Amino acid sequence: MIIPNKHGEKLVGLLHETESKEIVILCHGFRSRKDYNTMTNLAAALEIEGISVFRFDFAGNGESEGSFQYGNYYREADDLHAVIQHFSGESHVVSAILGHSKGGNVVLLYASKYQDIRIVVNISGRYDLKRGIAERLGEDFMEIIKKDGHIDVKNKTGGIEYRVTEEALMDRLRTDMHEACLKIDKECRVLTVHGSADEIISVEDALEFAKVIPNHQLHIIEGANHGYTSHQTELASSIVKFIKSALEQDKVSSK
Repeated sequence: MIIPNKHGEKLVGLLHETESKEIVILCHGFRSRKDYNTMTNLAAALEIEGISVFRFDFAGNGESEGSFQYGNYYREADDLHAVIQHFSGESHVVSAILGHSKGGNVVLLYASKYQDIRIVVNISGRYDLKRGIAERLGEDFMEIIKKDGHIDVKNKTGGIEYRVTEEALMDRLRTDMHEACLKIDKECRVLTVHGSADEIISVEDALEFAKVIPNHQLHIIEGANHGYTSHQTELASSIVKFIKSALEQDKVSSK
């Protein structure tokens, strides 16, 4: 399926259609795509339970149009908004949004800005966006970017993988997850899942989310890394259980 974002770029996604009216939107992480194994495994697990799923590529990633940018946190939240608006106008109800890594940040920012989704799943999102930059860009990243206006991140063979501009870096540094999480509606149920052995984003970040999000559940998966390489089954079962339970509660409260 193709859905245009507000900038006129075509977002490409895949719909897993069941008999269910409810639909869950899946959001991938940094320099990832809708076909990442965590996305496909979660889509399959929800589909088995009769819940429709849509997974898509953010602009500048995967098959979608647009150029890749390093920051773009709120811009990706707006991409998600375009997707939700598309399905809200059809025979579906978007009941939950789910994101992995940077996608986890995006779904939380979406919930704080738009406040129209009642079930949110944050898988291994980063609480403090000032952290993790030096690991990718080098300790002197600020000095270099001020001097040159950009940093080129290279792969192992020396080829340029992507460029980080000063504007994109500042976009990330200005994105305040603490402030955003305080604005999430207390009626919105949020699940944070994190691996205890996450090598990219510390499990401490999950504990920080738990302190500030009003209506929050925390599930730590012992021994899991950032990509849940050996823990895909536990990841899927914990998320399916949370979403099904939340949907049931919504049905009861709406009667």
